Amino acid sequence: MSQKYRIVIVGGGVAGLALASRLGDRMGKSGQAEITLVDKSFAHVWKPMLHCFAAGTAQNENDRISFMSQASRHHFEFWPGEITALDRGSKTLTLAPVLATDGSEVLGERTVHYDAVVLSIGSRANDFRTPGVAEHCLFIDNLVEANGFNEKFRMALLRAYADNEELNISIVGGGATGTQLAAELHKALDLVSLYSFGQKPPKLKVTLLEAGPRILPAFPESVSEAATKQLEALDVTVQVNAMVSGADEHGFILKDGSRVEASLRVWAAGVKAPDVTTRFGGLTLTRSGQIEVRPTLQTVEDDAIFAMGDCAFISEAPVAPTAQAARQQAHHLARQIPGWITASRPLQPFAFHNKGAIVALGSYNGWGTFSGGTVFGGGWLRGLSARLGHLALYRQHQFEIYGPWRGFVSCVVDWLDNFVRPSVRLD
Repeated sequence: MSQKYRIVIVGGGVAGLALASRLGDRMGKSGQAEITLVDKSFAHVWKPMLHCFAAGTAQNENDRISFMSQASRHHFEFWPGEITALDRGSKTLTLAPVLATDGSEVLGERTVHYDAVVLSIGSRANDFRTPGVAEHCLFIDNLVEANGFNEKFRMALLRAYADNEELNISIVGGGATGTQLAAELHKALDLVSLYSFGQKPPKLKVTLLEAGPRILPAFPESVSEAATKQLEALDVTVQVNAMVSGADEHGFILKDGSRVEASLRVWAAGVKAPDVTTRFGGLTLTRSGQIEVRPTLQTVEDDAIFAMGDCAFISEAPVAPTAQAARQQAHHLARQIPGWITASRPLQPFAFHNKGAIVALGSYNGWGTFSGGTVFGGGWLRGLSARLGHLALYRQHQFEIYGPWRGFVSCVVDWLDNFVRPSVRLD
């Protein structure tokens, strides 16, 4: 009996989990292929919500999707482990040991064999090797880092309450993540004050530093201006043309020699692929470490290696590293790979269909753009349409991963949970 065709998907983000679920239903269930998902975590979260987890305004216990549970329902296998190398000659991946919280080894280093591999390992903020950033700044590129920031934020807030002093937080990066986090922190303080037994909340000073001439550069200038005014109304200090040249334990040093003091320092600027891409068998990489792929999403050097999402760069038709693009690429490969494997059909090129973008500043305001550049949100509704649109995208993701019935039940559970749990993380 011949061995099943082995498809390994590395990374369980928006694209990776969607592809594993769809290929599992189509090829894993019928026995046409063995589908394996590899991720360093045991659960999936929707990355556009990481700023909410960091601020504590979303309960990630409710929003996590177990990889093992999803695998059992959609006919694929899941193995925990962080990829550390790829050997194109032997068609193997090397996974780092899995450690317990006390540091003891649960699983040793392992090797996973593949016939085709899809790399979907996402991206992280790019510190551009700025001195002191790695040592003195916090990042929120994944759930572990977002929870780590939330722990420090809650402890700093408790100290500010007790000592009746100001809490200073500086965020570098005026893109969607940094801008939304700045607003979400104020929302968290507003919610925490409801549980403070009448005690006056401390003053929260948030500074948003952007190296470019305006925040939210991916949006029309009108949205940038409106978002700046909304943040300033929340007492967020927005500094543009503010190039950071260094960081220390007390704040940031700007290129002009001035300083911005901050007890908590967040780096949310730039985008780069994880450093591990340099250990992927000599694949062609961009300056930011992204894997260069053809329009079919196959790497330049190897037809058996695909890349999608933030870690991939289509040299002939670049697309922005967004969840929207990653999701479309996963759906494209889910349609193309079965015929390519079972009937040797040629792969069709991926075409990105821009459906616009949404940015939501907590419950204060929000804006969206359609593909033609038309802006909606803001105005007298205070961005209600855009904020509902942002929520709808998350619910769409839930329905896609869970299916219609379980997706509906998940929504109901979330709504009911709001009556039981505090509206902000307190412990």
